[in-house]
Amino acid sequence: MSCHNVMAILIDHRTNKAPEVQNLLTEHGCIISARIGLHETSNCSDEGLIILQLCGGKGEIRALEEALNSLEGVKAKNMEIS
Repeated sequence: MSCHNVMAILIDHRTNKAPEVQNLLTEHGCIISARIGLHETSNCSDEGLIILQLCGGKGEIRALEEALNSLEGVKAKNMEIS
């Protein structure tokens, strides 16, 4: 199991999509080591970015990425640093 994975999740219409994204993150919570949520505060943007550090097997990480990408308005990309 590697902890050298970082996933970026871009969420369009974050106020509407947040519950669906949160449900998936909760389902896969055992592989999420750290989470940072970012959004533009000056105009309260409806676009959000979440950065995750993941500690898990490749299959588990791929499953999370695919589940997130299956949601309309959500784009997830994983990067393994080695």
